[in-house]
Amino acid sequence: MSALVDESKQRDPRRYPRTSALIGVKFRRKGEAWFRTKVTDLSPAGFRLLSFVKLRVGMEVWAMFPGFDGRKARVIWVANHEAGCVFESPLHPAIFDHIVRTAEPVIRH
Repeated sequence: MSALVDESKQRDPRRYPRTSALIGVKFRRKGEAWFRTKVTDLSPAGFRLLSFVKLRVGMEVWAMFPGFDGRKARVIWVANHEAGCVFESPLHPAIFDHIVRTAEPVIRH
């Protein structure tokens, strides 16, 4: 699995807690319509997205989590049908906690 990573702009991966969960979101690229997809990993700083649309490092995107407005993010890595995105500004701890509490846990074997 090859990944394109913009390491100069990547945040410290251990700065925020990460939670593996299956979260249904609406997602869009700049200037395009919303579509439904899943987030499988979330931290206050960003998320891992499952997507079959073409994304590239540096691309501006928006993610809308259940019950919240869309949040601007930037793609920092792409691998196969997944992408890592960093929020323009981190999620407030209460918003992060609410999203995680209402998400489906991911069971890894």
